[in-house]
Amino acid sequence: MASPKSRERIARNFVDRYGRKRLAELLTALGNGESGQAIAESFQVSRERVRQWKNTFGTVVTLYQVYPEIQVILEEPYS
Repeated sequence: MASPKSRERIARNFVDRYGRKRLAELLTALGNGESGQAIAESFQVSRERVRQWKNTFGTVVTLYQVYPEIQVILEEPYS
């Protein structure tokens, strides 16, 4: 795992090469779960490079979200 200093250096290199707007686009694409192949094509890099960026710039968090109709049942008064 990269150190905070290393991550910052890599991010600054990315911004120097692609720009801050493209960094935001990359992070949005990663956050939306877009495929590495689609992102790689957009940046004209390999999927491996996208995987490296993904691991350097953040972390994947899995969230279990309860459907609203189930939440309603939980909030009903006990009978």
